[in-house]
Amino acid sequence: MMTVAEREEAYQVKTYKKMPLTIEWGHDVWVYTSDGQRYLDLYGGHAVTITGHCHPRVVAALKAQAELLIFYSNIVYNGARAAAAERLVAKAPPGLTRVFFVNSGAEANENAIKIARRITGRPGIISFQGSFHGRTIGALSATGLGRYREMAGPLVPHHYFAPFGDLEAVAELMNRSIAGVLLEPIQSMAGVRLAPPEFYRGLRQLCDEVHALLIYDEVQTGFGRTGDFFFAPRYEVIPDMITLAKGMASGVPMGAVLVSETVAEHIGYGDLGSTFGGGPLAAAALRATIEVIEQEGLLENVRRQSAYLRRRLNAMAGVKAVRGLGFLLGIEFARPAVVYQQRLLEHKILTGLSSDPHVLRLLPPLTLQRAEIDYFLDALETIERENS
Repeated sequence: MMTVAEREEAYQVKTYKKMPLTIEWGHDVWVYTSDGQRYLDLYGGHAVTITGHCHPRVVAALKAQAELLIFYSNIVYNGARAAAAERLVAKAPPGLTRVFFVNSGAEANENAIKIARRITGRPGIISFQGSFHGRTIGALSATGLGRYREMAGPLVPHHYFAPFGDLEAVAELMNRSIAGVLLEPIQSMAGVRLAPPEFYRGLRQLCDEVHALLIYDEVQTGFGRTGDFFFAPRYEVIPDMITLAKGMASGVPMGAVLVSETVAEHIGYGDLGSTFGGGPLAAAALRATIEVIEQEGLLENVRRQSAYLRRRLNAMAGVKAVRGLGFLLGIEFARPAVVYQQRLLEHKILTGLSSDPHVLRLLPPLTLQRAEIDYFLDALETIERENS
């Protein structure tokens, strides 16, 4: 009889190199394998399980909704969808008053690009070297990581790239009939890179000068990961649109585009659509996720615990720098990060890599506590001593 891993390899297209684990269940920041081993999850299924694995309130919301209605499309009204939209807009930065629900970050970014082009009547989109916006053809066309773009040509035209953090380069591109600027506020896949505050303010000013739309891709930075519900309005910058996905429904597939009232006024019936977007199950999970973040003080937990984690890491031998905010952290090592990832796996700790070979990424649930951080740090210190 074939194992789970053998069956997956036999019947699935080979798209991912997988860790040698078969995870069967999870609770909070821990996952458990088919042979009963427990692993500390500092990867969160790639920044998805923000309320921890199988949070009881999220599970209860899904069970209750499944007993009422698993699915009906957007052709009818639905109470779960209405409640989710209301709660999400209430958490949005000032001025972002409407939401369009989709299923993933790539779909959210595709629609944001489409909206910007439709409203302005222009084709050009500026994004940034090192960015990642999804694997569909339009999202890949805006992605600034070459190894992803190279596999998908020919790409959608009228996409332009500037170095991340370089306002002068953006200004030079603004004469290309630009509809919008698409920005990851923190470039996660590129090695968890932040730009100076004046860069974000300058982008807002440049967009305003030519009436282009500023789009924040908060697929990873949204829903509390940075210690605030959204990266915007950090540095007093409010974008015209915010794209969301990853953890917004605690692991149930969901994405969204938050838009300003001005943007919403230019969208009519039939301009956008998504069969499964805003489905009742995902909507119930979204509402429960927001309630957990609010009522369990997870934003404050992220700020407090990440400050401790960053302080300890900065004092550790072998660590060159700690990048990012909150629980979106990149640890830059002198040695290749894959060495640390593999050794941490031996200590039963899951972490992530990036396109920077020296940066290890941490994307844990927002529920991570001091004891679990110490467990990780003890393992990292042991690895560093053994490597020295």
